[in-house]
Amino acid sequence: MLVHFQWKDLRNNLLRREWAFSFFHEGQYMTGIYYKNGSIKWGDSNVSAQKKEKLEPYVHDLMLYHVYEQH
Repeated sequence: MLVHFQWKDLRNNLLRREWAFSFFHEGQYMTGIYYKNGSIKWGDSNVSAQKKEKLEPYVHDLMLYHVYEQH
């Protein structure tokens, strides 16, 4: 479960859109950059590839909800 999910715009123009995000997962603080095409650049290189694969769908869902949904 992801807790204290936060995001903010890094770039917001026609060519490039990027958002920084952060959250806690199992007591570990995690950060990254989410790109418009759905790719993620993780901030912490100590996280295993398996854990990143597990968390990516959650980050995608949260970004779709917060950035693209009209509330």
